[in-house]
Amino acid sequence: MKEITTKTYIKWFKDMSFWRKFEDKCRSLYLKQKIRGFLHLYNGQEALPAGLTHAMDMSKDKIITAYRCHIFPLSMGVDPKKIMAELLGKKTGTSRGMGGSMHIFSKKHRFYGGHGIVGGQIPLGAGIAFADKYFNRDAVTLTIMGDGAVRQGSLHETFNMSMIWKLPVVFICENNGYAMGTSVKRSTNMKEIYKIGLSYGMPSYPVDGMNPEKIAKIASIAIEKARKGEGATFLDIKTYRYRGHSMSDAESYRNKEEVILYKKKDPILKLKNIIVQNKWETIDNLNTIENEVKRKVEYCVEFAENSDTPSLEEMYNVVYNEKDYPFLDFI
Repeated sequence: MKEITTKTYIKWFKDMSFWRKFEDKCRSLYLKQKIRGFLHLYNGQEALPAGLTHAMDMSKDKIITAYRCHIFPLSMGVDPKKIMAELLGKKTGTSRGMGGSMHIFSKKHRFYGGHGIVGGQIPLGAGIAFADKYFNRDAVTLTIMGDGAVRQGSLHETFNMSMIWKLPVVFICENNGYAMGTSVKRSTNMKEIYKIGLSYGMPSYPVDGMNPEKIAKIASIAIEKARKGEGATFLDIKTYRYRGHSMSDAESYRNKEEVILYKKKDPILKLKNIIVQNKWETIDNLNTIENEVKRKVEYCVEFAENSDTPSLEEMYNVVYNEKDYPFLDFI
């Protein structure tokens, strides 16, 4: 496992603060109707990408996730300007402005989406891991899902095959307690989600999702196990989202007191307190980092707003191979 040092904590604070401000700005742009369609924000869950990417080999390991997918590509090194451009539907975006919030990809940084179908990425993650094993690439795929996605039948088929074939994959449930508006308590008889993996003989663990160090430590064990050819692991990482499921969510299924309670466990606030208490950095310097983060986000917005939208021809070029579009009679 990579060492966790003072510099690690400072980096986590800087990265997680940027991710939070990035999502806050996305919310603002959505309300101004500059971002359209669906928008699923990550506020509160920032400890997961911080801890997981610390445990990964960033030269070869991969991530695939669901549609709450702005922050993971940021954590893997994708240019934040291009992600913001994608959200605004501009051709400088990661999918040329035609994927939007739920379909962000980066082949270069081994980020495989961004999937709008609930649980659709679970068998795809196992497929990526199968290819890595077949071609002896020595890479591990982190396959991430929400707590609602574990109800999909494809998860059980995937878990079974992953164990039979000992695939180099780590399955991760971002367990924020709610599948859209339905709580885990109402949706399942098995409320301890990690136990689902145990029925397949898969090592499975509950994890504190508000602490990047704890996430990094257990993820390092799971990733190393997968890399050695010992098969899959399932991590039930218990976190919390401070915003609604999406921007259209009225959040009638939970009360303000619950959100306030979990905000006291804010992973960014925890990091800040640990850093200051240990005198690793002064509060003034941390405030300076936060101001720098705000400026960086504004620069991303400026880049996106000054970029062009894709032309009609470009839209068809990424769908149709034949240049005369034979099935369209209005071109």
